[in-house]
Amino acid sequence: MTPSNDDRIDNQGIVAKVSEATEVVAEASDLVASVVTTAASDIGSYIRSQREAAQVSMRQLASRAGVSNPYLSQIERGLRKPSAEVLTQIAKGLRVSSEVLYVRAGFLEERPHGPVRDALLGDTEINERQKHVLIEIYDSFRRENEQAQKAEDAQVTASQSEPEPSTDTEPPIQESSHD
Repeated sequence: MTPSNDDRIDNQGIVAKVSEATEVVAEASDLVASVVTTAASDIGSYIRSQREAAQVSMRQLASRAGVSNPYLSQIERGLRKPSAEVLTQIAKGLRVSSEVLYVRAGFLEERPHGPVRDALLGDTEINERQKHVLIEIYDSFRRENEQAQKAEDAQVTASQSEPEPSTDTEPPIQESSHD
């Protein structure tokens, strides 16, 4: 039994769609690899700039962070993407917030900035755990106030939609009977 023209056309269409899907997957794979490479080089260049700003040598930072000098060099050049644990150690060695490094590396989503949050994250007199606790307390106060404001707004809206009581002071007109 020989395939009909319709069968050949259907097979050609399937082959074309599979080929197209393969190209899309390859492009997506290239994009993911590019994003990972960019994130690694971004965090590496950020660590290097922070290290240079703090006037700390690569050898000193490697020692403080408990990693080898070559490994730190590879991170700074974007050849390696450090784990969250290594980022925490590097943050301690640089005396910066590990949250900032996590965001730069793509481990955390960036949180909204504000003067209080920025001041806490930049404070070198308290440790990372203390910063985290203070930010959590600050955020809980903000959420509490936001909920209270929403409740107050809802109350105002509800009171505005209720009919207002009549303020007429005149007595109602009564019909009189004339006998």
